[in-house]
Amino acid sequence: MAALTTQNQPKPDGTSKPDRTAKPERNPKQDRSRATRQRLLEAAVSCLAEHGWAGSTVAVVAERAGVSRGAAQHHFPTREDLFTAAVEYVAEERSQALRAVPADDREQAVAALVGLYTGPLFRAALHLWVAASGEEQLRERVTELEARVGRESHRVAVEVLGADESRPGVRETVQGLLDMARGLGLATLLTDDRARRERVVSQWARLVSEALSEH
Repeated sequence: MAALTTQNQPKPDGTSKPDRTAKPERNPKQDRSRATRQRLLEAAVSCLAEHGWAGSTVAVVAERAGVSRGAAQHHFPTREDLFTAAVEYVAEERSQALRAVPADDREQAVAALVGLYTGPLFRAALHLWVAASGEEQLRERVTELEARVGRESHRVAVEVLGADESRPGVRETVQGLLDMARGLGLATLLTDDRARRERVVSQWARLVSEALSEH
């Protein structure tokens, strides 16, 4: 029996129909542009975490990413564009990774959420927040960014913990966990606080499990 559909089937006027099922062709130029943008964003976060705002310029980031300064400014016309985009990009990457944490392992989930505030992303964000406190041009953008990242962090925490925020006190428990994690992140900036942090995470995992358990 003849196939019901064929590629480029002739139309009544003798011309061929376009194959609407064919995949769009990849555009190497666009792929290179996306790859360059991603390298710049990742390099910006690393530079900010290591050198702070004062030591992180577009030229420094471009060199670290292996691209020209002109290419960097093509993607991000201003320094503020680059660093706010970088923090938001890496925060989203971390959020996606956190969603893979199994909700039935509360200690692993709590540890993963604390990890949001104890790595390079938190250091980079903190430098950006401090710089914004003294630079009016940066402050408004960072305030909006912090609000978006904060909402997303809370949303991911709810998912990872399997929390039902319709129950009284659950929302406050989740937010309290994130506030505690931020405090641990600040303590880690100056010293290696890993041993104490592990004990605190274990205790908080027990408290969170009790608070979120059905009664």
